[in-house]
Amino acid sequence: MQLCLFSVSYAGLWGQHRLDLPEFIARAARLGYDAVMLMGKRPHLSPLDATPARVAELREALDRHRIRCAALGGYTDLAGVGAAEVPALEMQIAYAEALARLAEGLGAGVVRLFTAYEVAGTGAQELWPRVVGALQEICDRAAPHGVTIAVQNHHDLGVHTDALLELLHDVGRPNCKLGFDAWSPALRGEDLYEAARRAAPHAVLTTNADYIRLPRYRYRPELVNYEASGPEWVRAVPFGEGFIDYPAFFRGLRDGGFEGVANYEMCSPVRGGGSVENLDAYAAGYVRWMDEHVLRG
Repeated sequence: MQLCLFSVSYAGLWGQHRLDLPEFIARAARLGYDAVMLMGKRPHLSPLDATPARVAELREALDRHRIRCAALGGYTDLAGVGAAEVPALEMQIAYAEALARLAEGLGAGVVRLFTAYEVAGTGAQELWPRVVGALQEICDRAAPHGVTIAVQNHHDLGVHTDALLELLHDVGRPNCKLGFDAWSPALRGEDLYEAARRAAPHAVLTTNADYIRLPRYRYRPELVNYEASGPEWVRAVPFGEGFIDYPAFFRGLRDGGFEGVANYEMCSPVRGGGSVENLDAYAAGYVRWMDEHVLRG
């Protein structure tokens, strides 16, 4: 299992410190990571900005710091809804194909994508064949570049492990695999060990972060009392300090035969703020936790 750091963690989002990609690559190597995952949009690596010179600069940085690019993170919503005359789904397929070309140029074998959010008036039954067809075409276009598409359990469609495995079956492409994460099934109450064990044979990537759950309440002055207000607020904390049972999750992955990339992200505000020192402490803590609980286990 290779340890990977996702550049979204240092993209300047949610108040975090921002690094450009050469700086990020150097930092990931210094923090003890084997690989990096690069965010496939601005401010990091949008296909719009990825000139041959830019790709060569990143390859040189990877070589210099003896670290590899394991994956690119794509951002899709394959619902394709909106104005009927606008080819929204075609645009996203073209975006995914451009990421596959970029991945090939950087020596990365994986592009991570999302499925679709459900929207009012468009249910799962209507979205399902649309998403399946889009993923099939994306996989077919990625295959000549030697790229595997990793579908993350993030968006509404196929988010439960049962549904995700059903989706994977319907796509039916050898280069369509899973980017299977723990935080989503943990928040929704799935058994983490069993979900990971079932997903593991199909997974090439897992992206990890840890969180605490903070219950929310609204004061009702007419009752001089509070009422529960859901869902809970979820906040990122150092790895191993949250509610997610990562030991069980990684046991499930291992027992299911997972040999892919374990990718750490800070993809939300984090406890302690967004200074580069705090981000580095989080990223280094993940390496230590994985070494103690997974790699040497």
